[in-house]
Amino acid sequence: MRCTIKKNAKKRILLSAAIVAAILILAVGIGSVFVNPLEILRIIGYRLFGIDGADNVSATNTAIIWNVRLPRVLLAFVAGAALSVSGAVMQSVLRNPLASSFTLGVSSGASLGAALVIMLGISFLPVFTMPAVGFAFAMATMVLVIAIASKMDKGSLQNNTIILLGMVASLFVNAITTLLITMNRDSLQRLIFWQLGSFSGQGWLPIAILTPILVLGVLAVVRYHKEMDIMTFGEETAKTIGVNMSRTKWVLLILAASLTGSTIAFVGIIGFVDLIAPHIVRRIFGARHKLLIPLSAIFGGTFMVAADTIARSISPPTEIPIGVITALIGAPFFAFIYLKNRK
Repeated sequence: MRCTIKKNAKKRILLSAAIVAAILILAVGIGSVFVNPLEILRIIGYRLFGIDGADNVSATNTAIIWNVRLPRVLLAFVAGAALSVSGAVMQSVLRNPLASSFTLGVSSGASLGAALVIMLGISFLPVFTMPAVGFAFAMATMVLVIAIASKMDKGSLQNNTIILLGMVASLFVNAITTLLITMNRDSLQRLIFWQLGSFSGQGWLPIAILTPILVLGVLAVVRYHKEMDIMTFGEETAKTIGVNMSRTKWVLLILAASLTGSTIAFVGIIGFVDLIAPHIVRRIFGARHKLLIPLSAIFGGTFMVAADTIARSISPPTEIPIGVITALIGAPFFAFIYLKNRK
Protein backbone atom coordinates (compact mmCIF):
# COMPACT_ATOMS: atom_id res chain seq x y z
CA MET A 1 0.00 0.00 0.00
CA ARG A 2 2.76 2.42 1.00
CA CYS A 3 4.71 1.54 -2.17
CA THR A 4 1.65 2.35 -4.31
CA ILE A 5 1.23 5.74 -2.60
CA LYS A 6 4.91 6.57 -3.20
CA LYS A 7 4.61 5.63 -6.88
CA ASN A 8 1.49 7.77 -7.26
CA ALA A 9 3.27 10.70 -5.56
CA LYS A 10 6.27 10.34 -7.89
CA LYS A 11 3.99 10.29 -10.94
CA ARG A 12 2.22 13.42 -9.73
CA ILE A 13 5.52 15.17 -9.07
CA LEU A 14 6.88 14.30 -12.54
CA LEU A 15 3.64 15.37 -14.22
CA SER A 16 3.63 18.60 -12.20
CA ALA A 17 7.27 19.29 -13.14
CA ALA A 18 6.44 18.91 -16.85
CA ILE A 19 3.45 21.26 -16.52
CA VAL A 20 5.53 23.83 -14.61
CA ALA A 21 8.31 23.78 -17.23
CA ALA A 22 5.76 24.18 -20.05
CA ILE A 23 4.07 27.14 -18.34
CA LEU A 24 7.40 28.90 -17.73
CA ILE A 25 8.54 28.49 -21.33
CA LEU A 26 5.17 29.64 -22.69
CA ALA A 27 5.18 32.65 -20.37
CA VAL A 28 8.58 33.72 -21.69
CA GLY A 29 7.35 33.37 -25.28
CA ILE A 30 4.00 35.16 -24.91
CA GLY A 31 3.91 38.88 -25.59
CA SER A 32 3.51 41.48 -28.33
CA VAL A 33 6.01 39.39 -30.31
CA PHE A 34 5.53 35.64 -29.84
CA VAL A 35 8.77 33.66 -29.61
CA ASN A 36 8.46 29.89 -30.02
CA PRO A 37 9.84 27.56 -27.32
CA LEU A 38 12.73 26.23 -29.47
CA GLU A 39 14.03 29.76 -30.03
CA ILE A 40 13.78 30.47 -26.31
CA LEU A 41 15.80 27.35 -25.46
CA ARG A 42 18.43 28.28 -28.08
CA ILE A 43 18.77 31.80 -26.65
CA ILE A 44 19.05 30.56 -23.06
CA GLY A 45 21.52 27.83 -24.04
CA TYR A 46 23.68 30.32 -25.94
CA ARG A 47 23.65 33.01 -23.23
CA LEU A 48 24.29 30.63 -20.33
CA PHE A 49 26.48 27.91 -21.77
CA GLY A 50 27.70 29.29 -25.11
CA ILE A 51 25.89 26.53 -27.01
CA ASP A 52 25.70 27.25 -30.75
CA GLY A 53 22.25 27.48 -32.26
CA ALA A 54 21.35 31.14 -31.81
CA ASP A 55 22.54 32.02 -35.34
CA ASN A 56 19.02 31.66 -36.73
CA VAL A 57 17.47 33.77 -33.95
CA SER A 58 17.08 37.49 -34.53
CA ALA A 59 18.93 39.96 -32.34
CA THR A 60 15.60 41.58 -31.49
CA ASN A 61 14.13 38.33 -30.13
CA THR A 62 17.33 37.67 -28.18
CA ALA A 63 17.14 41.11 -26.56
CA ILE A 64 13.42 40.71 -25.78
CA ILE A 65 13.87 37.28 -24.19
CA TRP A 66 17.08 37.85 -22.27
CA ASN A 67 16.64 41.45 -21.13
CA VAL A 68 12.87 41.72 -20.64
CA ARG A 69 10.77 38.55 -20.48
CA LEU A 70 13.09 35.99 -18.88
CA PRO A 71 14.01 38.24 -15.92
CA ARG A 72 10.34 39.09 -15.44
CA VAL A 73 9.18 35.47 -15.51
CA LEU A 74 11.96 34.33 -13.15
CA LEU A 75 11.24 37.19 -10.74
CA ALA A 76 7.54 36.31 -10.75
CA PHE A 77 8.42 32.67 -10.05
CA VAL A 78 10.79 33.50 -7.19
CA ALA A 79 8.32 35.98 -5.65
CA GLY A 80 5.43 33.52 -5.88
CA ALA A 81 7.57 30.75 -4.40
CA ALA A 82 8.67 32.87 -1.43
CA LEU A 83 5.13 34.05 -0.67
CA SER A 84 3.75 30.51 -0.92
CA VAL A 85 6.34 29.03 1.44
CA SER A 86 5.59 31.82 3.87
CA GLY A 87 1.86 31.08 3.64
CA ALA A 88 2.40 27.35 4.17
CA VAL A 89 4.43 28.05 7.31
CA MET A 90 1.87 30.52 8.70
CA GLN A 91 -1.03 28.15 8.13
CA SER A 92 0.81 25.30 9.82
CA VAL A 93 2.15 27.25 12.79
CA LEU A 94 -1.10 29.06 13.53
CA ARG A 95 -3.27 26.05 12.58
CA ASN A 96 -5.46 28.35 10.53
CA PRO A 97 -6.08 27.68 6.81
CA LEU A 98 -6.65 31.40 6.19
CA ALA A 99 -3.52 32.66 7.96
CA SER A 100 -0.73 34.48 6.13
CA SER A 101 2.03 36.99 6.77
CA PHE A 102 -0.31 39.71 5.50
CA THR A 103 -2.68 38.88 8.37
CA LEU A 104 0.09 39.65 10.86
CA GLY A 105 0.94 43.14 9.61
CA VAL A 106 3.88 42.43 7.30
CA SER A 107 2.29 44.08 4.24
CA SER A 108 1.06 47.03 6.31
CA GLY A 109 4.55 47.65 7.66
CA ALA A 110 6.07 47.47 4.20
CA SER A 111 3.41 49.92 2.90
CA LEU A 112 4.27 52.41 5.62
CA GLY A 113 7.96 52.15 4.75
CA ALA A 114 7.22 52.62 1.05
CA ALA A 115 4.98 55.63 1.80
CA LEU A 116 7.77 57.30 3.78
CA VAL A 117 10.31 56.69 0.99
CA ILE A 118 7.97 58.09 -1.68
CA MET A 119 6.81 61.10 0.34
CA LEU A 120 10.16 62.13 1.79
CA GLY A 121 12.13 61.40 -1.37
CA ILE A 122 14.65 59.27 0.52
CA SER A 123 17.30 57.87 -1.83
CA PHE A 124 20.60 56.77 -0.29
CA LEU A 125 20.88 54.01 -2.95
CA PRO A 126 18.26 54.44 -5.72
CA VAL A 127 17.86 50.72 -6.44
CA PHE A 128 17.83 49.54 -2.82
CA THR A 129 16.11 52.35 -0.92
CA MET A 130 12.50 51.17 -1.33
CA PRO A 131 13.26 47.45 -0.80
CA ALA A 132 15.49 48.12 2.22
CA VAL A 133 13.08 50.45 4.00
CA GLY A 134 10.03 48.34 3.11
CA PHE A 135 11.70 45.18 4.41
CA ALA A 136 12.84 46.89 7.61
CA PHE A 137 9.34 48.18 8.40
CA ALA A 138 7.73 44.83 7.52
CA MET A 139 10.04 42.93 9.85
CA ALA A 140 9.73 45.53 12.62
CA THR A 141 5.93 45.24 12.55
CA MET A 142 6.05 41.45 12.64
CA VAL A 143 8.61 41.29 15.47
CA LEU A 144 6.58 43.79 17.49
CA VAL A 145 3.43 41.68 17.09
CA ILE A 146 5.20 38.49 18.19
CA ALA A 147 6.95 40.23 21.09
CA ILE A 148 3.70 41.69 22.46
CA ALA A 149 1.90 38.36 22.00
CA SER A 150 4.72 36.58 23.85
CA LYS A 151 4.54 39.05 26.74
CA MET A 152 0.72 38.82 26.96
CA ASP A 153 0.79 35.01 26.99
CA LYS A 154 3.85 34.85 29.28
CA GLY A 155 5.98 33.20 26.61
CA SER A 156 3.47 30.62 25.38
CA LEU A 157 2.50 32.47 22.15
CA GLN A 158 -1.15 31.48 21.74
CA ASN A 159 -2.30 31.38 18.12
CA ASN A 160 -5.43 33.45 18.68
CA THR A 161 -3.40 36.17 20.41
CA ILE A 162 -0.93 36.37 17.51
CA ILE A 163 -3.69 36.60 14.89
CA LEU A 164 -5.70 39.19 16.84
CA LEU A 165 -2.65 41.39 17.51
CA GLY A 166 -1.62 41.05 13.87
CA MET A 167 -4.99 42.33 12.72
CA VAL A 168 -4.83 45.23 15.19
CA ALA A 169 -1.31 46.12 14.03
CA SER A 170 -2.41 46.00 10.38
CA LEU A 171 -5.32 48.35 11.00
CA PHE A 172 -3.20 50.75 13.05
CA VAL A 173 -0.29 50.90 10.58
CA ASN A 174 -2.69 51.22 7.63
CA ALA A 175 -4.31 54.18 9.41
CA ILE A 176 -0.91 55.88 9.74
CA THR A 177 -0.18 55.24 6.06
CA THR A 178 -3.56 56.67 5.02
CA LEU A 179 -2.95 59.75 7.16
CA LEU A 180 0.43 60.33 5.52
CA ILE A 181 -1.05 59.94 2.04
CA THR A 182 -3.87 62.36 2.88
CA MET A 183 -1.28 64.94 3.86
CA ASN A 184 0.59 64.45 0.58
CA ARG A 185 -1.76 63.54 -2.26
CA ASP A 186 0.99 63.91 -4.88
CA SER A 187 2.34 60.51 -3.79
CA LEU A 188 -1.04 58.76 -3.94
CA GLN A 189 -0.83 57.34 -7.47
CA ARG A 190 2.70 55.98 -7.10
CA LEU A 191 1.96 54.34 -3.75
CA ILE A 192 -1.27 52.74 -5.00
CA PHE A 193 0.58 51.31 -8.01
CA TRP A 194 3.25 49.88 -5.68
CA GLN A 195 0.62 48.38 -3.39
CA LEU A 196 -0.96 46.48 -6.31
CA GLY A 197 2.37 44.89 -7.25
CA SER A 198 4.31 44.76 -10.49
CA PHE A 199 7.20 42.88 -12.11
CA SER A 200 7.64 45.40 -14.90
CA GLY A 201 11.13 46.69 -15.66
CA GLN A 202 12.81 44.99 -12.69
CA GLY A 203 15.75 43.38 -14.50
CA TRP A 204 18.16 40.78 -13.12
CA LEU A 205 19.21 42.48 -9.87
CA PRO A 206 16.12 41.61 -7.77
CA ILE A 207 16.43 37.98 -8.92
CA ALA A 208 20.06 37.88 -7.82
CA ILE A 209 19.02 39.16 -4.37
CA LEU A 210 15.77 37.25 -3.84
CA THR A 211 16.88 33.82 -5.12
CA PRO A 212 19.46 33.21 -2.36
CA ILE A 213 16.93 34.46 0.21
CA LEU A 214 14.34 32.00 -1.13
CA VAL A 215 16.76 29.03 -1.18
CA LEU A 216 18.08 29.72 2.32
CA GLY A 217 14.56 30.34 3.61
CA VAL A 218 13.22 27.06 2.19
CA LEU A 219 16.17 25.09 3.55
CA ALA A 220 15.74 26.67 6.98
CA VAL A 221 12.01 25.97 7.06
CA VAL A 222 12.39 22.37 5.85
CA ARG A 223 14.68 21.72 8.83
CA TYR A 224 11.57 22.14 10.99
CA HIS A 225 9.35 19.83 8.93
CA LYS A 226 8.99 17.28 11.74
CA GLU A 227 8.03 19.96 14.26
CA MET A 228 5.41 21.37 11.87
CA ASP A 229 4.00 17.89 11.25
CA ILE A 230 3.65 17.41 15.01
CA MET A 231 2.16 20.88 15.54
CA THR A 232 -0.75 20.05 13.25
CA PHE A 233 -2.02 17.66 15.95
CA GLY A 234 -2.26 20.47 18.48
CA GLU A 235 0.01 22.31 20.89
CA GLU A 236 -0.58 19.99 23.83
CA THR A 237 0.42 16.96 21.76
CA ALA A 238 3.51 18.78 20.48
CA LYS A 239 4.56 19.76 24.02
CA THR A 240 4.06 16.19 25.21
CA ILE A 241 6.37 14.90 22.46
CA GLY A 242 8.97 17.49 23.43
CA VAL A 243 8.62 20.33 20.91
CA ASN A 244 9.62 23.73 22.31
CA MET A 245 6.53 25.51 21.00
CA SER A 246 7.49 29.08 21.86
CA ARG A 247 10.97 28.88 20.30
CA THR A 248 9.75 26.98 17.23
CA LYS A 249 6.97 29.50 16.62
CA TRP A 250 9.36 32.43 16.97
CA VAL A 251 11.81 30.95 14.44
CA LEU A 252 9.19 29.88 11.89
CA LEU A 253 7.19 33.11 12.07
CA ILE A 254 10.34 35.20 11.61
CA LEU A 255 11.42 33.05 8.65
CA ALA A 256 7.97 33.39 7.07
CA ALA A 257 7.94 37.15 7.62
CA SER A 258 11.46 37.44 6.14
CA LEU A 259 10.38 35.67 2.96
CA THR A 260 7.28 37.84 2.60
CA GLY A 261 8.96 41.09 3.60
CA SER A 262 11.92 40.70 1.23
CA THR A 263 9.58 39.82 -1.64
CA ILE A 264 7.03 42.61 -1.31
CA ALA A 265 9.84 45.09 -0.71
CA PHE A 266 10.91 44.56 -4.34
CA VAL A 267 7.65 43.84 -6.19
CA GLY A 268 4.94 45.40 -4.02
CA ILE A 269 2.03 43.81 -2.20
CA ILE A 270 0.59 40.76 -3.96
CA GLY A 271 -2.04 38.90 -2.01
CA PHE A 272 -3.71 35.47 -2.04
CA VAL A 273 -0.80 33.55 -3.63
CA ASP A 274 0.32 32.43 -0.18
CA LEU A 275 -3.20 31.20 0.48
CA ILE A 276 -3.89 29.33 -2.76
CA ALA A 277 -0.68 27.37 -3.44
CA PRO A 278 -0.33 25.56 -0.07
CA HIS A 279 -3.98 24.44 -0.21
CA ILE A 280 -3.59 23.01 -3.72
CA VAL A 281 -0.40 21.18 -2.72
CA ARG A 282 -2.05 19.73 0.40
CA ARG A 283 -4.97 18.50 -1.65
CA ILE A 284 -2.74 16.78 -4.26
CA PHE A 285 0.32 15.64 -2.28
CA GLY A 286 -0.83 15.55 1.33
CA ALA A 287 0.17 17.55 4.42
CA ARG A 288 3.71 16.24 5.13
CA HIS A 289 5.81 19.39 5.35
CA LYS A 290 8.91 17.78 3.92
CA LEU A 291 7.05 17.76 0.59
CA LEU A 292 4.59 20.57 1.27
CA ILE A 293 7.20 23.33 1.63
CA PRO A 294 9.24 22.80 -1.59
CA LEU A 295 6.15 21.92 -3.65
CA SER A 296 4.35 25.02 -2.38
CA ALA A 297 7.31 27.03 -3.65
CA ILE A 298 7.06 25.43 -7.09
CA PHE A 299 3.27 25.71 -7.39
CA GLY A 300 3.21 29.24 -5.97
CA GLY A 301 5.91 30.38 -8.37
CA THR A 302 4.08 28.84 -11.32
CA PHE A 303 0.77 30.39 -10.28
CA MET A 304 2.42 33.82 -10.04
CA VAL A 305 3.96 33.42 -13.50
CA ALA A 306 0.58 32.45 -14.98
CA ALA A 307 -1.15 35.38 -13.26
CA ASP A 308 1.50 37.84 -14.45
CA THR A 309 1.23 36.52 -18.00
CA ILE A 310 -2.53 37.13 -17.88
CA ALA A 311 -1.98 40.61 -16.41
CA ARG A 312 0.25 41.72 -19.29
CA SER A 313 -1.68 39.94 -22.04
CA ILE A 314 -5.33 40.89 -21.45
CA SER A 315 -5.17 44.44 -22.79
CA PRO A 316 -1.76 45.25 -24.33
CA PRO A 317 0.03 47.63 -24.24
CA THR A 318 -1.76 48.48 -20.96
CA GLU A 319 -0.66 46.31 -18.08
CA ILE A 320 -3.07 45.28 -15.33
CA PRO A 321 -1.47 45.24 -11.86
CA ILE A 322 -0.67 41.67 -10.83
CA GLY A 323 -2.37 42.18 -7.47
CA VAL A 324 -5.70 42.68 -9.24
CA ILE A 325 -5.43 39.31 -11.02
CA THR A 326 -4.42 37.38 -7.91
CA ALA A 327 -7.26 39.03 -5.96
CA LEU A 328 -9.84 38.14 -8.62
CA ILE A 329 -8.73 34.50 -8.40
CA GLY A 330 -7.92 34.43 -4.70
CA ALA A 331 -11.00 36.11 -3.21
CA PRO A 332 -13.45 33.40 -4.40
CA PHE A 333 -10.91 30.78 -3.31
CA PHE A 334 -10.72 32.42 0.13
CA ALA A 335 -14.53 32.41 0.40
CA PHE A 336 -14.68 28.75 -0.69
CA ILE A 337 -12.21 27.68 2.02
CA TYR A 338 -14.04 29.68 4.68
CA LEU A 339 -17.44 28.26 3.79
CA LYS A 340 -16.02 24.76 3.55
CA ASN A 341 -14.52 25.03 7.03
CA ARG A 342 -17.80 26.37 8.39
CA LYS A 343 -19.58 23.26 7.11
